[in-house]
Amino acid sequence: MHDTKYKRILLKLSGEALAGEQKMGVDVETVGKICDKIKEVVEMGVEVAIVVGGGNFWRGRNGHQMERTTADYMGMLATAMNGLALQDALEARGIYSRVQTAIEMREIAEPFIQRKAEKHLSKKRVVIFACGTGHPYFTTDTAAVLRATEIKADVILLGKSIDAVYSADPKLDPSAEKYEQISYKEVLEKDLKVMDSTATAMCRDNNMPLLVFGIADPENIVRAVKGEKIGTIVN
Repeated sequence: MHDTKYKRILLKLSGEALAGEQKMGVDVETVGKICDKIKEVVEMGVEVAIVVGGGNFWRGRNGHQMERTTADYMGMLATAMNGLALQDALEARGIYSRVQTAIEMREIAEPFIQRKAEKHLSKKRVVIFACGTGHPYFTTDTAAVLRATEIKADVILLGKSIDAVYSADPKLDPSAEKYEQISYKEVLEKDLKVMDSTATAMCRDNNMPLLVFGIADPENIVRAVKGEKIGTIVN
């Protein structure tokens, strides 16, 4: 066992993180770089679960002229495609993995079963959770907190396009304050948009720590697991 801060993590990846500079679809090179670092973490003895979004294919708000439930289910299917892409890249690197979906699709993935997921993790398989919670009106952020709580993860690692939590969008406000640590109460009160409010409240209520960091440099996944000082801790 290497010198790591966490034994079991849940890594939340947005769909956009898999698209690279092309912004849409799956960029094989980008996914490969992320999976190289996931492999490194697994080989350090850390148990890794992943929740993946679907924004590189479809976002519910794109279907604003659709009935919301239909648009959300389409987004869930997009996360399944991303889950399969991650699985393929991991197994090409010799890392065994399983995709578990909140909507049953037996031919390509297992249905989510909490005990089975924990068994896979204990055998050092990466478990990729797709299709969110399986219900419309809930985001993949909420799914990440739900799954992290169910598998008793030590922390949620939230890879984002910005490198930490700020008082405002640093791209729009150069004077935005960067937080090294902040409470869930402050996040909700200041409406900081780290995650949606449902996910944030669930983290708070279940005492689930969250580390927000920039995924543009996949090496940050390894740094986070080692406990290096990056991003923002929310607790």
